[in-house]
Amino acid sequence: MKTFLSCCFLLFVLCFSIKGNETRPNILFLFSDDHALKAISAYGGPLKEVAPTPHIDRIAKEGALFRNSFCANSICGPSRASILTGKHSHKNGFLRNSRTPFDQSQWTVAKALQATGYATAVVGKWHLKSHPVGFDFWEILPGQGSYYNPAFIQMSGETVRYEGYATDITTDKAIDWLEQRDPDKPFFLMCQHKAPHRTFSPALRHLGAFERIEIPEPETLFDDYADRSALLAANEMELDRHFDWAYDVKLRKDEMGDIPLPGPNRYGTPEYNRMTEAQKEVWDAHFAPKNQAFLADFSAGKLSHEDLVRWKYQRYIKNYLATVKAVDESVGRMLQYLEDNGLAENTVVIYSSDQGFFLGEHGWYDKRWMFEESFQMPFVVRWPGVIEPGARPEALIQNIDYAPTFLEIAGEPVPAEIQGESLVPILKGESVEDWRTSVYYAYYELGEHRVPQHFGVRTHRHKLIYFPETDEWNLFDLVNDPQEMKSVHEDPSYGETLIELRAEYDRLREKYEAPTYEEYAPKSR
Repeated sequence: MKTFLSCCFLLFVLCFSIKGNETRPNILFLFSDDHALKAISAYGGPLKEVAPTPHIDRIAKEGALFRNSFCANSICGPSRASILTGKHSHKNGFLRNSRTPFDQSQWTVAKALQATGYATAVVGKWHLKSHPVGFDFWEILPGQGSYYNPAFIQMSGETVRYEGYATDITTDKAIDWLEQRDPDKPFFLMCQHKAPHRTFSPALRHLGAFERIEIPEPETLFDDYADRSALLAANEMELDRHFDWAYDVKLRKDEMGDIPLPGPNRYGTPEYNRMTEAQKEVWDAHFAPKNQAFLADFSAGKLSHEDLVRWKYQRYIKNYLATVKAVDESVGRMLQYLEDNGLAENTVVIYSSDQGFFLGEHGWYDKRWMFEESFQMPFVVRWPGVIEPGARPEALIQNIDYAPTFLEIAGEPVPAEIQGESLVPILKGESVEDWRTSVYYAYYELGEHRVPQHFGVRTHRHKLIYFPETDEWNLFDLVNDPQEMKSVHEDPSYGETLIELRAEYDRLREKYEAPTYEEYAPKSR
């Protein structure tokens, strides 16, 4: 009798466990690299009409779009580390891209979800100088990875190269894992794309996507960096002076010959070199005639300095936006898979990117700076039956909030060590009276692109940035100066605001137990 009762009890527990797993939401985290808000049509802006992103927009339409979403450190690896740990860079130990590997012994949300019965997987760009831990399955790009015919590192340690385009292959692999996963478990899948990271190389099918369109220029394309720290003018991320002719602009060295083009030509064309002969034919059919026409005009002296910058901008932005098109198609494929397999209603879908990106604003490409285009990161999320469709939360959020959000979605407690806050109450439309009114930023890289280490605080209206190298503050009024063209730190009318923000900056550094500048922020040059 005891044996019979024991069996019944075990069967009850098993059935309850399976039922609990079936009702716990799946979490699909769709992630890209360097996707600027202005290149997502749901966020509005001047590119909305010329470069729509209908599938990402669908998530926002059927769920929530966060208008004040920020990274903690605007650089690829550190952003990923903050997402996994729910902590700022100085706490999770991954401050820079090029230093020590991510410490896999520490707590991560993947380990936690795996331990509570979730099937876990990560596919695509990892960029943490280590192999993933806490995932039942992983297949990752080595380092930055390649756009064309990319290699993937397998769980076995073997590296396998696949013919095709990285965004498409990453999506294929994510869907393959969904097909093969344990259907009795809820899943946590991180589908992480290389795109649209530099070298901004589109799928061959999208090379001519913006051929007949003149993309609007940003108003600050010819920023002279006046009225702010002199450190801005020392940067090395300008379309004008630093965009590489082969690597970025897509001119092959054999096309250029001895033409004295101003600016760097260091990196060659590695993406082109990885192509098959058939792929090269498609590439050359698109770029070669345009390159020849440009070089003829340049050699004939027909292009002024400003003409040259404008030509580079059009080449850059069209390639960037064409690269985004494949990412948006990937999002559409993933959403369709959920619908076709009866998973849409019980799956939380998030689209985000590791940080924003400069699309010619201030004359720049790349990221790193605490200025809005780089600091802001997209965050749109759909949770059927929970999020009111079309929600537009104004709360200040950061990528340190993702891990605790995933935990609460899964019904799990949030460890005290996590520095972020769960977004679930906001997703549910609840009023959170004690939600943060400011966010903290820290950039630790050692002078790459000659962007200095800097730290800061942002509220809904103001932003304060500190540069240890020059012991200097810059203060911006984001309402009166949304493009951040003039620091008002010396304006007497902002004296009280400066005092308040410096106090808030100190408070956040104490709250997050930030290190001294000497410990983790030596001078970059």
